[in-house]
Amino acid sequence: MKVLLLEDVKNLGKAGEVCEVKDGYGNNFLIANKKAKLATNEVINKYKAEVKKKAEKEALEKAQKLQMVETLQTITLTIHKKVGANGSLFGAITKEEITERLKEQHASLDLDKKDIELKHPIKSTGIYEIEVKLGFGVVGAFKIDVVAE
Repeated sequence: MKVLLLEDVKNLGKAGEVCEVKDGYGNNFLIANKKAKLATNEVINKYKAEVKKKAEKEALEKAQKLQMVETLQTITLTIHKKVGANGSLFGAITKEEITERLKEQHASLDLDKKDIELKHPIKSTGIYEIEVKLGFGVVGAFKIDVVAE
């Protein structure tokens, strides 16, 4: 019996492979536990189409992320905060505040606070470079200018 593996099976093969197995193993274990499907031409073609569609979708998402990084690199985000006598901020600038200000000043950028890599909260005025990790191995940075009110 030939089966198309839907997930990796130890000592048999990886997802997407067509394997020859005994009828009992195929029917009673692989197909029953939805680890495989009977390998007909229709099933194989459908699986290949799904894989191709998924790859195209991922490529499109990666292209969008790369475009977002290019846009981010041209941005300098300005944040006005109250400052104490010694030059330190009242409160700190966090990931949440950065994403809110980005949405206010650049509505086209949809950045989540989880994407921002901030090693420690910003507590003084100046220009800072903020790293952004968008997934798919796409990494970028943009600048924040913290100015006293």
